[in-house]
Amino acid sequence: MIDAAWDQRIDDFYEHDFDESDPENAISRMRSLVADRPAGDAAAMFEMGGVYDSLGLELEAIPLYRAALEAGLEGERATRVFIQLASTLRNVGESAEAVSMLEAAPMSAVDEPARQAFLALALYDEGRYGDALRTALLALVPTLESYQRSLRGYAGELPSTESDSSPRVTPLVS
Repeated sequence: MIDAAWDQRIDDFYEHDFDESDPENAISRMRSLVADRPAGDAAAMFEMGGVYDSLGLELEAIPLYRAALEAGLEGERATRVFIQLASTLRNVGESAEAVSMLEAAPMSAVDEPARQAFLALALYDEGRYGDALRTALLALVPTLESYQRSLRGYAGELPSTESDSSPRVTPLVS
């Protein structure tokens, strides 16, 4: 369910009221916003997870992100939950799960560069250095006015460290 007014209040919270130096207040303010949503609301769980995550409280964020996914999160948040959960998993040492999640995540024209960037970080943490650099370079290609063909070629020459059973990720290229 899309609620533009509630979404605006979330945006306003992060723009004007979020203060990571006062985590108790930030959590309290988000709880107040979340209380305006029905119990079990996927967007509310995602946003509550996001405030914990933003405060560096990853272990509190993970179950909320997972619950939001299970509750059928929709729209822009549905794409972002994969990125945020995977990034958080990487931060707590679960980079293999982060790689799997980001490789399987749906592509989004808006958030695809972010997905690729976090995938590159997780691949690096997994010791898949060639794959990490390739992913980062291919994510950069669409932003270049020149040298796109050359950079794609060089990225393709990097040694792969992925197993034959791992899916290949092709970044969204314009």
